[in-house]
Amino acid sequence: MTRTAEQSRAAKKEILSRIRSAQKSAGLADHVDVPRDYQRDREVAPDELRDLLVDRLVDYKADVHVTDAAELPATLAKILVDKDCHDIRYAPGMDTELFAQFDGEAKPDSNGVNPRTLNEVDAVVTESHVTAAQTGTISLEAGETNGRRALTLVPDRHVCIVRQENIVYGVPEMVSRMNPEHPATWISGPSATSDIELSRVEGVHGPRDLIVVIVK
Repeated sequence: MTRTAEQSRAAKKEILSRIRSAQKSAGLADHVDVPRDYQRDREVAPDELRDLLVDRLVDYKADVHVTDAAELPATLAKILVDKDCHDIRYAPGMDTELFAQFDGEAKPDSNGVNPRTLNEVDAVVTESHVTAAQTGTISLEAGETNGRRALTLVPDRHVCIVRQENIVYGVPEMVSRMNPEHPATWISGPSATSDIELSRVEGVHGPRDLIVVIVK
């Protein structure tokens, strides 16, 4: 027998009502303060943070490059040439000068473009919002420089720019810099999963090729 939406809501309401009754019977408070005293702002030098992040990303099988702001356009151009990329898309709010040395076709993405067409490009390029060095986790917040979520989930190759000032030590610091009202994507290496026999399969639910450019 198929359960209707109305029946599902009624069942959920009944379950929650029973839980509240059980709590009152046991003398439990309706509200419990959850401790949030996570360790934050650990004193780590910028160079150490960067080295830790590189170590984590390499361990995740990401392709990592370190450069400075002046050399960033040349670095991006070389990466794209080495990867045989001729047609790329980038987050619409990124500086177009970053692609001045790229000989191929570089176009800004648009929300009006069918996400399925993103599977046909050679690579996509975005900035990042904040990154946790301890876990090697890159956070993208949907917006002008990080792009829409589809931009980094549909294509097979993602070039992500991580700037030194946006690298923090741990996840608590990372979360504190995020806007909970914005859609976010957390990335820890290329998309991969393992079956019950631990056979690794890449590119199942995102890019199989993650290239991270750290700008010091």
